[in-house]
Amino acid sequence: MEYDEPKFFHVMQYASVADGDVIDMVSGNPDWEPPDALREALEAYARFPPEEFQYPPSEGLLELREAIAERRGVGVDRVVVTNGTGEANYLAMARAFERDAGSEALLMDPVYPYYPGKTDLLGGTPTLVPTHRGGGLDVEAIRAAASEETALIVLNTPNNPTGAVYDIEAIREVVAIAEAVDALVVVDEVYDAFDLSGRFESALTIDSPNVIVTSGFSKSMAITGFRVGYAILPPEHVASAKTRHMLVNVASARPSQHAVNTALRETDEAYYERARELLDERIDAFGSALDAAGAEYTRPDGAFYVLARFEGVPGTMANVKRLIDEAGVAGMPGDTFGTARKDWFRFALVTPRVEEAAGRLVDYFDG
Repeated sequence: MEYDEPKFFHVMQYASVADGDVIDMVSGNPDWEPPDALREALEAYARFPPEEFQYPPSEGLLELREAIAERRGVGVDRVVVTNGTGEANYLAMARAFERDAGSEALLMDPVYPYYPGKTDLLGGTPTLVPTHRGGGLDVEAIRAAASEETALIVLNTPNNPTGAVYDIEAIREVVAIAEAVDALVVVDEVYDAFDLSGRFESALTIDSPNVIVTSGFSKSMAITGFRVGYAILPPEHVASAKTRHMLVNVASARPSQHAVNTALRETDEAYYERARELLDERIDAFGSALDAAGAEYTRPDGAFYVLARFEGVPGTMANVKRLIDEAGVAGMPGDTFGTARKDWFRFALVTPRVEEAAGRLVDYFDG
């Protein structure tokens, strides 16, 4: 089997060699500081004894798993620490397919492209299910799409790329649909710290053996390079996930886990609130510029992405390259994220140059 290069890398590589200055609004790398406690924990780690530089327990450091379990209100035995949320999703999706309960994955459209990519990697068949115009779950569309072949339903809230925060009652209905066809529901909550609506509620509040929740610290602590994520699985699925994790990765890095655990215990809510306030300011500034440019766009209720459409300039890869070359702004083409917003662009607001980028887009489309 051959795999296509992710379009993210193609756009970033194109922007990196473009003439002139280009503002990166492609990648989801937070540009703000990680927690102070995390930096201090890393500095201290360099002086630890040699045994602390060896393999950690494969399922993750016990103290980190305990901290995650305490915060998420689950038993520690249900927590598996992974190499980022991406691996947590991979383990959860693999578990859905290996049960001989079907080979189809229902994925919400617009879709984060790594979900269909992982589905293909695991030998499953991805089926895109439409969402409502604002990105919210269309429960009836999911019900109509579900069948005995459905092994997996993947949800992501707050959502990349729409910014939607799913209503917990809608998620509950989706879980009931999954139970009826013996499918697992994987709920990726990696952006939970960036709920800008005040409406986010974790799927862990739903008592079901068919729900796996994944998350991590790449976004919330601004440490995408540390690769610390986790899966919270029903007891009957934990052993399988642990085995696959051990065979693929052996373990996740010990220093990263130690630093994250320290930061979890010593960082107060004000750190996360400052990040949300910063994002709100950036959304206001970028939205005002898109209004001035005559664009249609979505204001996110969570995460840090904006989808925008400019009349007469569909969000194709060719037009993404035009914006890089002629406006000096790099976004992502809408068809990266399925079929529902293929004429749109996606912009990540994790750059201190958001206002400058907005000005460039206004000048370009008004010029």
